[in-house]
Amino acid sequence: MQGVHGRRRAGTGDAFWQFRPFVPGDPSSRVDWRQSARSDRLFVRETEWEAAQTVALWREPGETMRWRSHLSAATKRERAELLLLALAALLLRGGERVRLLPSPDRRAFAGRGALPALAESLARHDAAPADAAIPRHARVVLFGDFLAPLEEVSRTVAALAARPVRGHLVQVLDPAEETLPYAGRVRFEGLAAPRTGEEPVLVPRVEGVRALYAERLAQHRAGLMAIAAGVGWGFAVHHTDQPPEAALLALWLALAPQG
Repeated sequence: MQGVHGRRRAGTGDAFWQFRPFVPGDPSSRVDWRQSARSDRLFVRETEWEAAQTVALWREPGETMRWRSHLSAATKRERAELLLLALAALLLRGGERVRLLPSPDRRAFAGRGALPALAESLARHDAAPADAAIPRHARVVLFGDFLAPLEEVSRTVAALAARPVRGHLVQVLDPAEETLPYAGRVRFEGLAAPRTGEEPVLVPRVEGVRALYAERLAQHRAGLMAIAAGVGWGFAVHHTDQPPEAALLALWLALAPQG
């Protein structure tokens, strides 16, 4: 069954893929004589491999994803899961196969009726996205705030890209994390402090560090973009106070085959 995004690779199928030069060993029946007549070379007509695409999805499970400010009605985790499930619904409706990362049982969801089971399984997924069972040439979409050290993100992306799979990083941030809209004396406490022992930080005057904060955030995001670009992946930013439809449409188009 061919999914709407297809494989965009040569193989068995009815849809035209590309012309390529005839090479010794090709059967003469594969020569496209009409195309060959336009040149002094012989060309073979290749069709596209018609098979459903496998798309692996993951949302970051860390404590920082459970936070929201007064500027947003949803936590980062809630928005990431909404985008993941909406994208999965579109993929399943289009005939693609969807799996969650990690997937120790190698379970793939298929068909329109698989969405409730996928949503139930998502509630139990709280681990890193490493998964050696991802099919070669599959697609991966990772949702998270990606505020971890760049070295950690780079190792995760490099391990997935080496399989090889193509993917997209979607950084989901609260608007307050983008603008630091606080004023005066503020005490910041890490959400993972009970587990990591992280000490709170008291900032006497937040306005004085806002510019430096914006600079550091921009540097971190530039690092994420470089990591994604280095392996040919896409990168996007979504804020939880923005409508999710635009982010979903951008992802859907990014997963579409490139001509």
